[in-house]
Amino acid sequence: MVTKKKAGLGRGLSAILGEVEEAYQNDLNDSSGLVVEIDINKIKPNPLQPRKIFDEESLKELAQSIEEHGLLQPILVYEDTKNPDEYYLIAGERRLRASKIANKQSIKVIIADVKEDKLRELALIENIQREDLNPIDLAHSYKELIEDYGITHEEVAKRLSKSRAQITNTLRLLELDSSVQKDILENKISQGHAKMLVTLSKENQRLVADSVIGQKLSVHETEKIVKNLKENTSFKLTPKNNKKEAPQNQDLTKAIQEVLGILSQKKFKVSQNTNKLIVEFRNNDEVRKFLNILPN
Repeated sequence: MVTKKKAGLGRGLSAILGEVEEAYQNDLNDSSGLVVEIDINKIKPNPLQPRKIFDEESLKELAQSIEEHGLLQPILVYEDTKNPDEYYLIAGERRLRASKIANKQSIKVIIADVKEDKLRELALIENIQREDLNPIDLAHSYKELIEDYGITHEEVAKRLSKSRAQITNTLRLLELDSSVQKDILENKISQGHAKMLVTLSKENQRLVADSVIGQKLSVHETEKIVKNLKENTSFKLTPKNNKKEAPQNQDLTKAIQEVLGILSQKKFKVSQNTNKLIVEFRNNDEVRKFLNILPN
């Protein structure tokens, strides 16, 4: 039978997080018995886990590190009141999964004495504080905190020691088309790209995202396309073709997009229709201006 001391929530969530941090800093040599080792198979998944996707390659790397150096930080669990000596995970699912990959039979834990109504908040805050949380998962975590506890963006910012703008900008990612959110979850586009896309219609979000992925556009290049779409209503992107383009066609497509961007910036009325690039002139001055930018 494991001798264990439970970390309590007497002074609120900050108290338990502080005790966990103290245990980490003590390199797990906690003389009070806060850190214990239990059978890894007695730990059940966290039903409130905010993280949706776990990178398998990253888990394998962590498993290798655990095999070589052991688990450097204990996971956080609470006891199942209906099944004594069994536990639910609160925080540390990557470490738990990696330990299983490493075929560990037991794992170091901190057992929290926590009320059911505090579990979601504790799981959310612990995950939010981890640097590798995907921005979409992070946005969902912020949203759950706001909806579950009826607090404002400002209050979330204060509780997490972040700026209100950071909270609001991250939450805006949930306004993206669901397919674009999936691209972010799968690391096909970055949060920097996503911040540009969120200002567009759902249709244009998808079209620009396809361009970003297919042409490996930088955030700066994406910003130019988004600006053109918003400022020049005649500027259009060609929907993605499901058939894989030959390399020479991909180069041609990118060149056309660049020309579209240049002409739009110079205020020409320009559009693309399949293999046609259409420039409309309002007067003779525009014709002369266009001829002047053509190469000799």
